[in-house]
Amino acid sequence: MDESPKRSMLERLSSLLLREPEDRDQLVELLHGAHEKKLLDADALSMIEGVMQVSEMQARDVMIPRSQMDMIDVEEVPDEFIPFVIETAHSRFPVYEKSKDNVIGILLAKDLLRYYSNSNDFDVRDMLRPAVFVPESKRLNILLREFKANRNHIAIIVDEYGGVAGLVTIEDVLEQIVGDIEDEFDFDETEDNIIPDKSGRFRVKAVTEIEDFNEHFKVKFSDEDFDTVGGLVVNQFGRVPKRGEAVTFDGFKFSVLRADSRMVHSMQVEKIEPAELGELKAG
Repeated sequence: MDESPKRSMLERLSSLLLREPEDRDQLVELLHGAHEKKLLDADALSMIEGVMQVSEMQARDVMIPRSQMDMIDVEEVPDEFIPFVIETAHSRFPVYEKSKDNVIGILLAKDLLRYYSNSNDFDVRDMLRPAVFVPESKRLNILLREFKANRNHIAIIVDEYGGVAGLVTIEDVLEQIVGDIEDEFDFDETEDNIIPDKSGRFRVKAVTEIEDFNEHFKVKFSDEDFDTVGGLVVNQFGRVPKRGEAVTFDGFKFSVLRADSRMVHSMQVEKIEPAELGELKAG
């Protein structure tokens, strides 16, 4: 009978990695082998792969495009933009002057509490935090290091001509490593998969069964190839879309609210009337 003590997980993992990988593909193969041998659980494997992926990705790969950015005009008075702040429910907003290419700072939603305490002396310009600008080609691992070092949570992405191309938050970067992080678009777990909002649109979880979607909207999407609405939308893109991207088909516009590098989590769904659909196609 073998009386030798059971090897620790570290010893078993080290033994597996004694075969020094010659390239990235071999390293990934070894890691998957470790997972199959129960040396790594699925979450650990996913995070390691996420770290490797981040080291090769650039800011442009995860940024929220300029067209989807929620920004505030510094010339607006608080009474004009506060309803917008409440509706979008973000914690930080880029503030621009005259042109959206001229971002002059970042407004924290919590700083608007000062407006309610003393509206007469409130000046948006005095509330602005410095904006951080980075090029589209910025490596995500370097950007994450800078986020941590500067205790900053948002960066404005600029193109080669200095124009605003989009924005990236620290959450966008971390999600590439740890998967989706709950944010302002999250659903309570006890709520339904399809929730109407005040604008007449609907928030829909990607895991919603196509059969349930059909029943709710009185439509007949096929569920032969896909079981969920998320699968249907990803198929239309031909890839996993980013947050803020949208696709229109069969009388509906699907806008991605939450997604990470692996899957879509939730969408905003809007029924498109025939007249509007014609305008979209013409445009």
